[in-house]
Amino acid sequence: MKKKFFPIIFLVIILPFAILKAQIESYLDGAMVTNIQKEGKHLWFSTYGQGIYRYSESDQKWLNYSTKNQNAENDFFYSIALNDRYLWAGSVEGLYILDLKRNLWRKRKFAQGGEMGNWIRSLYYDKQKDVLWIGRFKNLTRLDVKNNRYTDIDLTQKADSKTNNFKVIKADGDSLIWFGTESGMHIYDKAKNFEDKSAWKFMSNKNGFNGDGDEVSVPDILFEENNIWFATDEFLTEEQPNFNVGGIYKFNRKQKWGRISKTEGLAGNGIYCFERTGNLIWAGLYDFNEKDKKDYSRGIALVNRYTENISRLEINSVNFNSLRVISLFFDSASMWIGTDSGLYKIKIDNPLAHFNTRNGDKFHKGKNK
Repeated sequence: MKKKFFPIIFLVIILPFAILKAQIESYLDGAMVTNIQKEGKHLWFSTYGQGIYRYSESDQKWLNYSTKNQNAENDFFYSIALNDRYLWAGSVEGLYILDLKRNLWRKRKFAQGGEMGNWIRSLYYDKQKDVLWIGRFKNLTRLDVKNNRYTDIDLTQKADSKTNNFKVIKADGDSLIWFGTESGMHIYDKAKNFEDKSAWKFMSNKNGFNGDGDEVSVPDILFEENNIWFATDEFLTEEQPNFNVGGIYKFNRKQKWGRISKTEGLAGNGIYCFERTGNLIWAGLYDFNEKDKKDYSRGIALVNRYTENISRLEINSVNFNSLRVISLFFDSASMWIGTDSGLYKIKIDNPLAHFNTRNGDKFHKGKNK
């Protein structure tokens, strides 16, 4: 939990032309930070190996739920979601639920889907409906929180099991919820009952994503008024050289698709995660090696939402190219960067900032579209 301070860096924004100072801070040294959420005055961080952390910025105090502190039964979590009463945490062993008022844990395991059916990779709490959506490696589960009622949903499409392997769940305004899988996207219309088949639509590379690749795997999504941005996985082998081609996809909600990839200047076609600050999209990148079948970090790209110009975040004090950037969260003042070996915070005075080169701490420009 110890915090480290790094030297002041200088950032340049285009409107107006002014130099801003930003301080980079480091926390949770060595922790793999898998997910970041905010509820009320607290930020929450799930880790794979060190349990769950709660941070209060007002008094800069940390609380760690872990087996080491004897206040949790597990240390390995992939995702978290919260309301003012509960913390839900997804693990490979099922759903862990912390009653925040009573400070008591309980665990929910799932019978359907076999052993892999208890591997929970994504969670989303719908405050409007008081519903928790649980994205499991096999099957989607809907939890009616008030009535503590779980409903399992099998969304397998055309016998492709990967269309029922969930990776991300995000809300598109108040009307739609999108579910990213290892082979396409499910879209749920909240105005309809979830048991009504007409409430669901499915999108894959057969009817979207320019038809690229054999399949499309979606680990993250960003929404704006006119466009939807999709992070996609890269997974290519010598036997399947076109399986998951990766890249950032932009959908203008009118059936028009665009793709940003290494051809346009990205340092890697694999995308771990997304976040947005004003006119910039931050993306954690990786390259997948066909021979050894491993992913290699390529740092953080900054993509202008309007021009699609690409820059690369490069800071002398932290080499993000050597760290897997697997979670990002903007709290309206600072960008929190979760990696496979620690947590970083960059204070951003103006969320509309477009960064450029200054004093050795750089945002390298890639090839523009």
